Amino acid sequence: MGKKFNTIDLFAGCGGLYDGFEKAGGFKSVGFVEWEKSPCDTLIKRLNTRWNYQNAESIVLRFDIQRTEELLTGWENDSLYGSNKGLIKVVGDKNVDIVIGGPPCQAYSIAGRVRDENGMKDDYRNYLFESYLKVVEKFHPFIFVFENVEGILSARPGDESIVKRITTSFNRAGYYIIDDLRKYALLNAADYGIPQNRKRVIIIGINLSKFNHDPKTALIDFYTQILPSHKTAKQVTVEKAIGDLPSILPINSIEFKNNKRISHSVNGCKILNHVPRFHSERDQRIFFELAADKINATNKYPDVKSLIALYQKETGKKSNFHKYNVLELHKPSNTIPAHLYKDGLRHIHPDPKQARTITPREAARLQSFDDDFEFIGSIGDQYKMIGNAVPPILAEKIASALKTFINKYFEPVN
Repeated sequence: MGKKFNTIDLFAGCGGLYDGFEKAGGFKSVGFVEWEKSPCDTLIKRLNTRWNYQNAESIVLRFDIQRTEELLTGWENDSLYGSNKGLIKVVGDKNVDIVIGGPPCQAYSIAGRVRDENGMKDDYRNYLFESYLKVVEKFHPFIFVFENVEGILSARPGDESIVKRITTSFNRAGYYIIDDLRKYALLNAADYGIPQNRKRVIIIGINLSKFNHDPKTALIDFYTQILPSHKTAKQVTVEKAIGDLPSILPINSIEFKNNKRISHSVNGCKILNHVPRFHSERDQRIFFELAADKINATNKYPDVKSLIALYQKETGKKSNFHKYNVLELHKPSNTIPAHLYKDGLRHIHPDPKQARTITPREAARLQSFDDDFEFIGSIGDQYKMIGNAVPPILAEKIASALKTFINKYFEPVN
């Protein structure tokens, strides 16, 4: 495959999905869309420093994709987003071969629906796929890649299956999606070398006007043969992923640095983003006890009920969900969520002596980001963009499988 395929990345975040496409080779982005500042700043820096883009500032559009017409044609003097000529002019006369990305997953996630009193049925994010569709309809790529959480398969905003709504909408636009997404499109990132159990749905849409094969047969081949050929023989463990990072130990008493409370010392560590959040002495004590219980196999807290009871005993607060989870050294991590920016208790480091939860760098390692990938913004911003991202190694394998699929089933794209 000699030419590079032009991509547009929607809901780009900090660029985890696109980083994998760059690593796979054969892809070049002509535009990114993301509405939060810190992920945009992070993405621009990554494009400049790692992928040698000379035009990163102009092709990363910070804007609300719900305002799709303005996104496409331009906007002026917006109080938050400034002015821009719009995606159509940014792309110019280049063909858009592939659109990639996935709308924010909180409205589809099962955890989000449990927390919300109305099951997220009224959440605007249920319908962000419509903006994705409008961009696809405008640029008419021959393939799109739509990534989302497993919960999308059961989400029913307005009491109608969101998958049915998505499938019908893209069908009307001339794109074919496999009819049984749970059977074919649901995967676990841990099977592809990511040190984390992370179930995701990868929806591939084929432009029927540019396809000369039976689309169902072709996509079954992609999901059952081509993509699985990139699985790893052995899952990567937490220990393999973060075990070589420098220890960050508690200090004797709380300190202040730049008006921020400090509970742990990084001892001059130069590794990017390897700084923990602040933890109270009470939480440190709990983390030590839980990690030691796990390491020593004393099994004092064998189930969710015991962890809920511990939380109530220590904090005086009631919760229907257990707040604590210690990473297990010899297994992949539990899912790294965007909610990590709010939740400082669930991803506890397995070393009792460190008595803390994971740093952004450790979260990034568990998401398969390279150590030279620098996350810009507050520590909360860092956790959020890392949790929202597609693991780059998974993205690389999806992109590599896509190249095989294109070579096998598509005529050369001019």
